Amino acid sequence: MQQLPAGFDRGHTDDLMAFLAASPTPYHAVANTAARLEKAGFRQVSETDAWDAEPGGRIVLRGGALIAWHVPRGAGPATPFRIVGAHTDSPNLRVKPSPDAGAHGWRQVAVEVYGGTLLNTWLDRDLGLAGRLTLRDGSTRLVNVDRPLLRVPQLAVHLDRQVNDGLKLDRQRHMTPIWGLGDPHEGDLIAFLAQEAGLAAADVAGWDLMVHSVEPPAYLGRDRELVAGPRMDNLLSVHAGAVALAAAATAEAAGQPLPYIPVLAAFDHEENGSQSDTGADGPLLGNVLERSVFVRGGDLQDRARAWAGTVCLSSDTGHAVHPNYAERHDPTHHPMPNGGPILKVNVNQRYATDGAGRALFTTACEKAGVPWQSFVSNNGMPCGTTIGPITAARHGITTVDIGVAILSMHSARELAGAADPAMLTAALTAFLAG
Repeated sequence: MQQLPAGFDRGHTDDLMAFLAASPTPYHAVANTAARLEKAGFRQVSETDAWDAEPGGRIVLRGGALIAWHVPRGAGPATPFRIVGAHTDSPNLRVKPSPDAGAHGWRQVAVEVYGGTLLNTWLDRDLGLAGRLTLRDGSTRLVNVDRPLLRVPQLAVHLDRQVNDGLKLDRQRHMTPIWGLGDPHEGDLIAFLAQEAGLAAADVAGWDLMVHSVEPPAYLGRDRELVAGPRMDNLLSVHAGAVALAAAATAEAAGQPLPYIPVLAAFDHEENGSQSDTGADGPLLGNVLERSVFVRGGDLQDRARAWAGTVCLSSDTGHAVHPNYAERHDPTHHPMPNGGPILKVNVNQRYATDGAGRALFTTACEKAGVPWQSFVSNNGMPCGTTIGPITAARHGITTVDIGVAILSMHSARELAGAADPAMLTAALTAFLAG
């Protein structure tokens, strides 16, 4: 059994749990991340404005994505970047364009399944509703009903005697939440959410809404060595990257030289392929980095030189060995909670790690004084993927896939080691500092 490391301080994990609870959607996650970085001296810049070449931290927000970077004093146009890549989205249920539904005296909310979620984990769970409302003037307003509002009720065992022999859920018929009784068209979900956000219903022209479990994150186990909570895939990495970036900027301000420009790239839509204007397969990261080179007086040659020296750590959760399904894992690679960050390898490039990347990552772990583990899939099982190979291929930069080992990935509520988030953050901090 992997015990908590000696001297483990729960402060970092407590902070992660608060971040998870406050970030039920990608839009909330990037707003909260930006607020944390602003406290560390970063400032938001608009993509439509001209940028300056002054040293310091900057943030670009676009929908559910965020790119933040800190230009150290003395950085030249060909100075390479050190990037922590992550994603803000998690599999869940998202509200359809015509949300008011229902039948047989029940009011329901029409939803669509987003990403590869474990459907059964959304059954019989108290659910809230959150996201963003777009107003007629084009501005947006965040909304978060973080109390029991919805429920996807499971059919009673008396009406499905074979349910324990294999639950089969139809995404269209069985996953529609209820939220009251009466005529479904009297529910008027958008009017209700507008009121929750302090808006007039007539002002709301669009919405991006999703359900979330209202059960807060919590420690688990005899010694509280585990932490259970929602959206750890992959807000755990977003949180770690933000803390590491703020630490790098603070150290540079205190006089520690930075040989690289540290960056946090938190993308949306990883769970459905990353192909969007806010996904890793879109132009956002490349545009931001290129503009950073050019505004410091660089040209295409400087851009190529900077890219050639750039490294990205693609940080995402991976699979801890499951005690009830050990045969599904590679027999010689059994990552454990509280065993430190994992290095993810797949020779078919589902992960971008190679031998040189391994050396970079392990050096960062050694510098931070944290252990690390290797993850590889069972040869008989298909391997998942991340933003890592996309980032490497799109931008031509060295990329290494890493993360934290968890159980119940893509569940409404996942499980990790309580010490692993702090160890990941320490490794990322050492990496960004060069």
